[in-house]
Amino acid sequence: LSGLDPAQPYFQSTPIEVRLDKSDAEFVDVIHTDTAPTIPYLGFGISPAIGHLDFYPNGGKQMPGCGKNPISQIVDLDGIWEGTRDFVACNHLRSYKYYSDSIMYPDGFLGYPCASYNVFETERCFPCPQEGCPNMGHFADKFKGKIKNDFLKLYLNTGEAKDFALWRYKVTVTLSGKRKVKGYVNIALYGSGGNTRQHQIVQGTLQPDNTYTSFIDAEVNIGTVTKVKFLWNNNMLNPTFPKLGAATIIVQSGENG
Repeated sequence: LSGLDPAQPYFQSTPIEVRLDKSDAEFVDVIHTDTAPTIPYLGFGISPAIGHLDFYPNGGKQMPGCGKNPISQIVDLDGIWEGTRDFVACNHLRSYKYYSDSIMYPDGFLGYPCASYNVFETERCFPCPQEGCPNMGHFADKFKGKIKNDFLKLYLNTGEAKDFALWRYKVTVTLSGKRKVKGYVNIALYGSGGNTRQHQIVQGTLQPDNTYTSFIDAEVNIGTVTKVKFLWNNNMLNPTFPKLGAATIIVQSGENG
């Protein structure tokens, strides 16, 4: 059974006979996309983990792309009713959109086991454990024989619009140069499976010999890394024309470490 953001109002905190529960089937996977409290945030989805695998994409409360201007979303080509529905229930409706996208990306939507979304954004839940990470959506049942805990909460990020699948990498850069500057560093990854756009990994003071680490949720599974493009820019015109380079760049895949 796959629960696509099961309902919160009238179901949360009720006995298991009333709501979806892991005892309902041999394998129950759940995608939570709208778990903010119903009052005052109009969260329609149940918050607690209730399946064998519970996925909380983007933290499970606010989905990227759902913070659109309400007027532009309500007065759209589909008419006021459809536009209002999509605006009010945008987070809730993302669950089935992620599921349908997951059919097209059997290697995508990896969920990282973690205590919370805040912890997921640190290095403590990266890379995937030895048994691997399950795939949110249609291929979640590939993980059926590997579940060890009563409840497994899984976190990942998605894109703002279709195609929603992203692949997580950790990038560690050690800078080289003669003097510190203010600015930002962008990285683009190139590989056997494709290339990413530029992703910003640090902004602010750039200090030569310092090491900076950031996560990249890439829009493509790059496969074997063939090249990394390093770009930096300073925020203001600097008459001394400072130079910065990368002494080392380490790219680590979340899937296999």
